Formats: sequence, structure tokens, C-alpha cells
Amino acid sequence: MSTPSPFGGRLARTYPTVPRGETIVSFETYAEAQAAVDALAKASFPVKELAIVGSDLTSVERITGRLSWGRAAGAGALSGAWFGTFLGLLFFLFAPTGTTLGILISAVLIGAGFGMIFSVVSYSVNRRRRDFTSVAQVLATRYAIVTEAAHAVRAREILGVTDASTPATPAATVPAAPATTTPDRDAHVGREASGDTDASPAAERPEPRGLTYGEAQDAARRAARERREAGSGDAG
Repeated sequence: MSTPSPFGGRLARTYPTVPRGETIVSFETYAEAQAAVDALAKASFPVKELAIVGSDLTSVERITGRLSWGRAAGAGALSGAWFGTFLGLLFFLFAPTGTTLGILISAVLIGAGFGMIFSVVSYSVNRRRRDFTSVAQVLATRYAIVTEAAHAVRAREILGVTDASTPATPAATVPAAPATTTPDRDAHVGREASGDTDASPAAERPEPRGLTYGEAQDAARRAARERREAGSGDAG
């Protein structure tokens, strides 16, 4: 259990907790989120009510190069020299004497030597499993700026955003379903709409049949009578 801070405000809240509130806007990089907070700070916005929340954390290890005996020794010597410099400065500040400068130089050299030996030994043990140098990072997919609901409207006005949602992904175009009607049926429907009900698809028409002998004789007599009547009419 943590002890509340006597200064109040956000520091008085219990940590670690996920900030609650309304998302103002979200970005893909931390630099963009930081720039947005800087813009709010320049506009006299109460930035103590803001929080940058990263989502979908991902561990990224960037390979910086191949590790060799020389690089291992150089890196160990450099880190050891820095540690020796720190110890030498402590002697120089708290026990200044005439030999302080010599002690400082000796501390740097001793630290570099021990650092180089330690790094070379460590590399000889692990070189079969790790022959490269790298830098590990923890990154988020999106960085959202969160604040209390009472300040969300003003923050959006300052940043010039309408809402916190990201641009909507266009919906996939669904291909139209193929027509289920056949060309003959479409033509038949068109003829029905125009009032030509006698016309029907070939599939719906009865097949033509030949005339019988009696029907043929009747048709021939009708044709001969029509010719005689037409001839008598022309003569009159």
C-alpha cells in the first residue's frame, strides 16, 4: 500500500493505476503525443490533468552490430574508466591533498582495467550464444492522451481535433450478386410491362403442329372462294 503524497493533486493518487478519463486524441508515435502535450502546455492548459497512455506494448530489440573480442574489451574498458573517474572525483572532493590528481588518474586506469577484464571474461562465456550487440526497447502501438471529461472539450479545441477516434477504415466493397434472371425471362418481363402480353418466351409457347388433310382442303377452298370474290368485285 502506497502512502498518499502530501502535495495533493495527481501525485496523491494511488500508483500504479491506469488513468481514467476521456481520450482526447491518439497518435502512432510517442513524439507526436509529446508534441501535443507541449502545445497544450503553451496554451495554459492544466497539463497536470493529462496522461499519455500507450497501448499494445511490444518489446523491440535492435541489433547494433557484431560483437568481437576487441569490441568487448573496448566497451568494458570504457565503462570501467567511467566508474574509476567517479571514485577518483569522490576522493578529490572529500579528501583533497597534493596527490589527489595522481589518485584520480590511478582510479581511472584501474577501473578501465577491471572493466576490460570483466567484459572479456563475460564475452568468452557467452560468445557461443550471443555474438552481437543490441538495444532493447518497449514500444506501444498507439499513444493516447487522456484527461478528465471536464477538460476534454477545451483540449480538443486547442489541438484542433473533433474526436479521439482514428480514421475509419473503409469498408470492404462487397461485389454485387449476379442476376438470377435469364435473358429470356428479362425480355418477357419487358414485354409484359409494355402491354405485349401475346409475346411469350419460347419455352412457354406451344410447338407448331402440321394441318390435317381435311383442314388443308378447307383452307384451299376458302382461298379459291376469296379469289373468285375478289375477281368478281374487280369486274363490277
